[in-house]
Amino acid sequence: MAEFTMEKDADGVATITWDLPGRSMNVLTQQGIEELTALADEALGDDSVKGIVITSGKDTFAGGMDLNILAQFKQQGAEGVFEGTMKGHQMLRKLERAGMDPKTNKGGKPVAAALPGTALGIGLELPLACHRIFAANNPKAKIGLPEIQVGIFPGMGGTTRLARKLGVMAASPFLLQAKMSSPEQAQKAGLIDEVVDDPVAAAKAWVLQATDKDIVKPWDEKGFKVPGGAPYHPAGFQTFVGANAMIMGNTWGAYPAPKAMLSAVYEGLMVPFDTALKIEARWFTKVIMDPTSGAMIRSLFLSKEALEKGAVRPEGVEDQRVKKVGVLGAGMMGAGIALVSAQAGIEVVLIDQQQEAADKGKAYTESYLDAGIKKKKTTPEKKDEVLGRITATTDYNALSDADLIIEAVFEDPGIKAEVTKNVEAVIPDSCIFATNTSTLPITELAKASGRPDQFIGIHFFSPVEKMALVEIIKGKKTGDRAVAKALDYVRQIRKTPIVVNDARFFYANRCIIPYINEGVRMVKEGVEMPLIDNAARILGFPVGPLQLVDETSIDLGVKIAKATKAAMGEAYDDTVDEILFWMYDEGRLGRKSNAGFYDYDEKGKRQGFSAKVGEHFPASAAQPELTEVQHRLMMAQVLEAVRALEDGVLMDIREGDVGAILGWGFAPWSGGPFSWLDMIGAAKAVEICDDLSATHGERFATPTLLREMAEKGQTFYGRFGPEAKAA
Repeated sequence: MAEFTMEKDADGVATITWDLPGRSMNVLTQQGIEELTALADEALGDDSVKGIVITSGKDTFAGGMDLNILAQFKQQGAEGVFEGTMKGHQMLRKLERAGMDPKTNKGGKPVAAALPGTALGIGLELPLACHRIFAANNPKAKIGLPEIQVGIFPGMGGTTRLARKLGVMAASPFLLQAKMSSPEQAQKAGLIDEVVDDPVAAAKAWVLQATDKDIVKPWDEKGFKVPGGAPYHPAGFQTFVGANAMIMGNTWGAYPAPKAMLSAVYEGLMVPFDTALKIEARWFTKVIMDPTSGAMIRSLFLSKEALEKGAVRPEGVEDQRVKKVGVLGAGMMGAGIALVSAQAGIEVVLIDQQQEAADKGKAYTESYLDAGIKKKKTTPEKKDEVLGRITATTDYNALSDADLIIEAVFEDPGIKAEVTKNVEAVIPDSCIFATNTSTLPITELAKASGRPDQFIGIHFFSPVEKMALVEIIKGKKTGDRAVAKALDYVRQIRKTPIVVNDARFFYANRCIIPYINEGVRMVKEGVEMPLIDNAARILGFPVGPLQLVDETSIDLGVKIAKATKAAMGEAYDDTVDEILFWMYDEGRLGRKSNAGFYDYDEKGKRQGFSAKVGEHFPASAAQPELTEVQHRLMMAQVLEAVRALEDGVLMDIREGDVGAILGWGFAPWSGGPFSWLDMIGAAKAVEICDDLSATHGERFATPTLLREMAEKGQTFYGRFGPEAKAA
């Protein structure tokens, strides 16, 4: 079936409609490129056609490029990527020049884009090649270039056109930060031209009266000057100095795409437009051929989307969408869970021991929505609607018709057991009971339940409303319906789920805690604190292990340490306890007490590493190499991910990679721990492990699975990926 169709009306307007069969949103495919090129040729060559309007047959315009195209190009090597990219440039340039005389810029046909809704990636790059962009007055629509978030950059002319259209400074939030805009915001920023109720009608009216002058892009006119100054202009030069500093400040040099994009802009602005497109294509090719882009696309787009669509959902279980959820405990976690549930249209009963506490938990949603109203992200009517779904009470009987319970009380097995028994006395027999815990084994907690097959763990990350990941934990007796219920609920609240088997710390904390401990351990060894955290930032982690301790609070670390020691006995490693317990006794609990590994001002802003901590645990005269520190921080996490797979805690390496990136910010450029291991190769990983274990101990011992894969020359995705499983 055709992806693009064309109709010519009596007025001489050719309307090209993009409507990809079988998809809720358009993406550009190889077939689509060929069809659009052919239709453009036909319309431009038809004397009866006075102008062209490009629109969508869906309620959105387009969501970007079909990433399978990039995979196909990549299989042909760098030459295939470059040639495929240039074909896209040629198609868009054909629309942009629209048959006009190359010397006089006259005789072209006006081309307008009519956007009914969201336009992302190529969905904006295509309109940018048109002569005027009309967008529907749709506040829910998003317009922008999100490519940088998956390790690439706008390579279909978006980088070159936007830098010329807006100037480097004004374009940078959209190119480098993937800023999304509503149609109204996009118009104010200069991304689009008009916001109207009927974009197709407005576009048709415009093309019928557009003149030769209306359709010539500024960069195709003689004497064009870049807004804000070209790179060799004093003002433009300063812009690039600032942009380069901003990229390094935000990425610490870990991501190739932002640097490549800035190079494409810098070099492209010093040459004619068509040459600039070739430069953009070359830098785009370099990024696509870099293994980081493939890893990011796989984990942050393909795998993430697959998990959100139910890739690991038990087969044969009917729809388990939640109608009414009971949230037990109205503290920070419970209040956040109530908020996201009510926003998803689910009826919520928020219970606490005291009515005042329950009301305070509901008030959290009110405050959140009030802030949203101020930022024009929601409305008073929507606020009333969401608050109306939350019942704050102390009465367990309000749960009598709930179909899901989420217990979010203190991390105390005794308290959780008591609450479980009290709730199961009033809820329906079919109701699923989920406990929100970050460390306590689900199988043990399920012993308090009279129906362990309906008992499951749901681990939310804090703050609930901001964190994208939810970890679902199966106890030994958890049934498929409970898993399906948890998955369907997480999809309802628009978060990304991973499903793991039960074990202490599950998957996320199993990897996070060694990362934190390794950083703290190095402080005790005399490694400079800035070296530790900066080594992590250079690796691409959003925060170093010491800052992460401060953010999550020292007292939580102490509490986990005590509970773990009680559970593990002699097997427990207490190396870092000296520092954590000393800081706890000193009242240095992290950001919340304005004192931790860092010092803070009265507003909680970091002021630098604490001299007091440095005095108590002084740095050694001899410091390790940066690479050694990075290997320790990286392997502390990665080896636990491998052991989790080896132990059967992880059942799908896609969940291991996506969960690591979304859960604690594991070096997104790498695609996650398993993608990183595939990137460097199992043999190299074993070499690093053997070196670390010889120097720093058995915690870095090479897992049997990893050594076996090195000997066989295997990769994790080659052996455990979805394609390998399907085979």
